Amino acid sequence: MLTDRFDDALSYASRLHREQRRKGTDIPYVAHLLGVASIALENGADEDQAIAALLHDAVEDQGGEPQLQAIRERFGERVAEMVDHCTDAVVDPKPAWRPRKEAYIASLAHKPEASLRVSLADKTHNAGAIVADLAVHGEALWDRFTGGRDGSLWYYEELAKAFTDRIPGPPTDRFAALVVRMRADSNKLLQKSN
Repeated sequence: MLTDRFDDALSYASRLHREQRRKGTDIPYVAHLLGVASIALENGADEDQAIAALLHDAVEDQGGEPQLQAIRERFGERVAEMVDHCTDAVVDPKPAWRPRKEAYIASLAHKPEASLRVSLADKTHNAGAIVADLAVHGEALWDRFTGGRDGSLWYYEELAKAFTDRIPGPPTDRFAALVVRMRADSNKLLQKSN
């Protein structure tokens, strides 16, 4: 069962990301954090994983190493470790997109399962949002992303392979199916435009 620690993390995450919006939209960023925590819990997360799901972008987007230390002090070492494992850059400006994503994918081979499951929930929510937005915005959606269409599809397909290797099962199958649909829907849209 979830305790007051989860409630505290929910409030903390909401305050941290209050001014942030989802990339290319007016959707409050907290919607993503709630979605990731929901997927993590549906996939069997314990409370620490659910808290990490709420805070998974706090270090990357809201304060770097000092924020990681604040999370460690407030929610414990295990939560901080999972948040750190979900972070692909702690410096601002971030390193170049492709090498950063390649390094993140390579790092998945060495991360503990608890952290992988939080990352999987994050990527599942992102993939679902991309599939939904492709239906609404078409190929123009890819303009939101640094990697564009080809880079984004490459990244999600490589993530699907890495998660399948490390944590096979229904949660990973759900993510992989979204990635397959992302590619198929994008290909259909390209064919229509040609």
